[in-house]
Amino acid sequence: MTPCPTERIALFIDGANLYSTAKALNADLDFSKLLDRYRANGVLVRAYYFTAVIEGEEFSPIKPLVDWLDYNGFSVVTKPVKRFTDAQGHSRTKGNMDIEIAVEMLELAPHVDHMVLFSGDGDFRRLVQAVQAKGVRVTVVSTMKTQPPQIADELRRQADAFVELQDLLPEIGRPRTAGAAPNSRVFDQ
Repeated sequence: MTPCPTERIALFIDGANLYSTAKALNADLDFSKLLDRYRANGVLVRAYYFTAVIEGEEFSPIKPLVDWLDYNGFSVVTKPVKRFTDAQGHSRTKGNMDIEIAVEMLELAPHVDHMVLFSGDGDFRRLVQAVQAKGVRVTVVSTMKTQPPQIADELRRQADAFVELQDLLPEIGRPRTAGAAPNSRVFDQ
């Protein structure tokens, strides 16, 4: 990405999708470095992080990350995980954030020049197309370096640019370390 000091940029991070992608690449992300990278490339208008949370648990592994992001420059959007029983009688959870991401992207589109979507979910192809129709460039960050690839082909093709997450890891990540406790800036989700 070539820096443009006046370009208005917004980041949209699909937390569950990015977590799965980083895990597949055997890496952890440093969200502080991620913010620094995009601030160096233009005017960072907003950095959103979307995730579902389990309510009512005394300790949730995502809570320290959500709290840290909220205090360190991210607009965190959460919603409670829904519990249900499937047709086979198994207890399941669901916490899809697609609608929340779509609403925020469409609402912010008139105020930015460039959106960066950290997700490989093919359901976002039409959303990216709608945002592009409003004159906003869209970069998608995910990976093709895993088997299977974490990026849906239709999303990659719709985006104005695709950034391979593995190529960003020297700037915004570190190798996963088994059993290491996350610190205030590096989280495994």
